[in-house]
This record gives sequence, structure tokens and C-alpha cells, in this order.
Amino acid sequence: MGLPTKKLTKSSARRRASHFALKKASTTKCKNCGAILLPHRACNKCGYYKGEKKVATKSQVNKK
Repeated sequence: MGLPTKKLTKSSARRRASHFALKKASTTKCKNCGAILLPHRACNKCGYYKGEKKVATKSQVNKK
């Protein structure tokens, strides 16, 4: 019926679960304004991606 035949010890369970830990997110700096952001994403502050203006920021949208 899919039941365990023997008890799983604490050390065995913890050893298996050691790979489930969350990894730290890698971050990069925006080349235009220096803000910290996730890689392969446009900057939230200035809207630049790879040196080109790609996204309108909130402050630019409010001015219009």
C-alpha cells in the first residue's frame, strides 16, 4: 500500500532535506543609475536595460 517498512531516522531525514534550503537571489547593479536589481530585468528606477531605454518608469508616467 505504499507505507514505509522501517522508521526514517531524524538524521536520515535531515540529510535528505539539506538540499531543500533556499538559495540567495543573485543581484546586479544597473549600469545607468547604480540601483540593485535582478539580472536580465529592466531597472525599476530608470527603465534602462543593457544601456537602452526600454520601460517607462512610474515618475515618467505621472508627469504625462
